[in-house]
Amino acid sequence: MIQIGPYTIKSNVVLAPMAGVTDRPFRLLCRQYGAAMTPSEMLTSNIQLWNSEKNRLRRQHSGENSPRVVQIAGSDPKMMAAAARLNVEQGAQIIDINMGCPAKKVLKKAAGSALLRDEKLVKEILHSVVNAVSVPVSLKIRTGWNPANRNGTTIAKIAEDSGVKSLAVHGRTRECMFRGEVEYDTIAAIKETVGIPVFANGDIDSPQKAAAVLSYTNANGVMIGRAAQGRPWVFQEIDYYLKHQQLLAEPALSEQLALILTHLQNLYDFYGDFKGVLIARKHVAWYCQNLTDHLTFRAHFNKLNAIQEQTESLQNYFLKLEDFSCKKAAA
Repeated sequence: MIQIGPYTIKSNVVLAPMAGVTDRPFRLLCRQYGAAMTPSEMLTSNIQLWNSEKNRLRRQHSGENSPRVVQIAGSDPKMMAAAARLNVEQGAQIIDINMGCPAKKVLKKAAGSALLRDEKLVKEILHSVVNAVSVPVSLKIRTGWNPANRNGTTIAKIAEDSGVKSLAVHGRTRECMFRGEVEYDTIAAIKETVGIPVFANGDIDSPQKAAAVLSYTNANGVMIGRAAQGRPWVFQEIDYYLKHQQLLAEPALSEQLALILTHLQNLYDFYGDFKGVLIARKHVAWYCQNLTDHLTFRAHFNKLNAIQEQTESLQNYFLKLEDFSCKKAAA
């Protein structure tokens, strides 16, 4: 178990916040399949932009179990504090600060991982946010700005001294983006430096990899990002393996279909018919990426513009998969 302020996290496997992915429908699904925490998509600290449809939806977390985690991003300490306060007033139970996003549009605003170059500003932002709210504050970072400047341990110590209650570390620098091998040495060094919970993040895509990373870094938990896209059951697979040293069988095709249909219905309800249908396409592509004849199915599915067409197409595709599986087993 991991303690973050008043909240006891009963599993050490959590979801990574991902823009355009970890909306409320996806968070609910990941929580159902074992994610102990499910942070929101990154929300700008500029509250003047909050009335946009995108930011309005990112602030919705009704129906979610505790702790409700809202991630904010920005470079102005006062704006970050104000955004944190308003989110707490609207139900956020943990405020997560993004200093790990490597996206260019975020860096242009000197936010995300760009902040790692300015340790003084990092300290000002963290102090400002921690002192603005009564709930725990967490922080997500990278190992540094570039391979020659891995200052993750320094940032981690600043965070702990500022009152931050937990830390997630992606094992690449900002310059590395998502390229190349993840290095876990800096995460291990950070864990040795601070006494607050540390979550290791980066290319953890299987139960065995999660166990190896935890053993190597001595981190308190793992944060799963891209590996959950199309496989939200990865959380329960990792949790089960860490507890029992045995692998869970992958969900049967019938369970996968039921999961996908539930996810899609939640997308339609959350975004409305038109946008829900569009967003469903990328999720279905992830769900089917390792299944038989997925490219042909994806090309067909992406042409469908109605809810009923999408659901019927999925059902027919999975019926063919099950039929193929039965014939293969009987052969």
